[in-house]
Amino acid sequence: MIVAVTALHILISILLILLVLIQGGENVDITAAFGGVSQAAFGPRGAVSTMAKITWALGAIFMVTSITLSVWATRHTSGSILENAPKHPAPASKAPAPKAPAPALPQAPKK
Repeated sequence: MIVAVTALHILISILLILLVLIQGGENVDITAAFGGVSQAAFGPRGAVSTMAKITWALGAIFMVTSITLSVWATRHTSGSILENAPKHPAPASKAPAPKAPAPALPQAPKK
């Protein structure tokens, strides 16, 4: 079941990305970019296109699958990774012997 929801989620994600990239912007004219008056801002928007309806539907399906996957992930946790760690301690390793200190550099004669 979860594999089907994950596959649907990935498919919806790809379709949603492609559909948004195909669509044109609402206010793509240069006057709208610089604060000019756009008719779409004050007037009726007109009929909603079929692509916009499909985008809304894919967005809704994406949200439902996202919530489904997140709820499933929180219900089926096996706990912390540290709870499943082995109880015996790691074998102690011998520390290497300290090296002899480096000889001091000769001092330059004072003038």
